[in-house]
Amino acid sequence: MTLILALDVDTILREEELLKRLKGTITHYKVGLRLFTAHGKRAVDLVHHYGGKVFLDLKFLDIPQTVAHAVHEAQRLGVESVSLHLWGGAGMIEAAVSVQPRPKLWGVTVLTSLQDKDIKVFNSTAKVPSMVKKLAKMGWVHGIEGIICSGQEVELLRRSFPHLDMRFVVPGIRPAGVKRNDQRRTMTPGDAARLGIGHIVIGRPITMAPDPLKAAHDILREMLDASPSALEAT
Repeated sequence: MTLILALDVDTILREEELLKRLKGTITHYKVGLRLFTAHGKRAVDLVHHYGGKVFLDLKFLDIPQTVAHAVHEAQRLGVESVSLHLWGGAGMIEAAVSVQPRPKLWGVTVLTSLQDKDIKVFNSTAKVPSMVKKLAKMGWVHGIEGIICSGQEVELLRRSFPHLDMRFVVPGIRPAGVKRNDQRRTMTPGDAARLGIGHIVIGRPITMAPDPLKAAHDILREMLDASPSALEAT
C-alpha cells in the first residue's frame, strides 16, 4: 500500500516546506488543480527535485483527441500517473490509453464529495454504488490501470467483478476523529489497509496538522498496525 500526499496548497513556498519536512517519509505526492493552476510545471518539478513521484490529478474530461494530447504532455512532465474522468466515455479512454509512452491512467468514478442526491440530475433513480460499478467496469475493460473511488465501494467492485482484478486509488481517507471537511464517503487509513487497497490519497489531515511529519508517521503506523503485510515503503 502506498500513501500519496495531496499537495493541495496554494504556494510553491508551502509545497517546498512540506517536501522538505516529509522527505524520506513520503515519496508519492498528488499535484492537483489548485497547485497546478497556480504554478504549473514548477510544482511538478519541485516534487521531482526532492526525489518524489507525482500523481497529476487534473481529472481530464474532454473529447478524445484533446485528452490524448493532454496525456502526452503529462508524459513530457515526467509524472508517474494522471487522472481522468470516466464520464468521458469509452472513446476518450481508448484515446488516452493509445498514447505511448504515457503515465499510468487512473479513472475517476464518482467524486467522494458526492452522495445519491447529487447524481439524481443524471437519472432520478441513480445511486452512487451502481454508478461507480458501471463506470469502473467500462474504464477497466478499456485499459484504465487504477480505479479512483471511495473506500466504501472497493468491496462492492471486487465482489461484482472478481475476474477483472481491479486496482484501486482511494481518496477521502480520514483518520478517526478528524473532520471530514467536504468529503462524504470516507474511510480510515486502518480500514483501507485491512482492505489491501493499493494507493490511498490523504491531504489535509497531514498538510493542515500542527506537525505534518508526526501526522504522517501516525497514519503510516495505523496502516502498518492494521495490515503489516500490506504497507510498502512510501
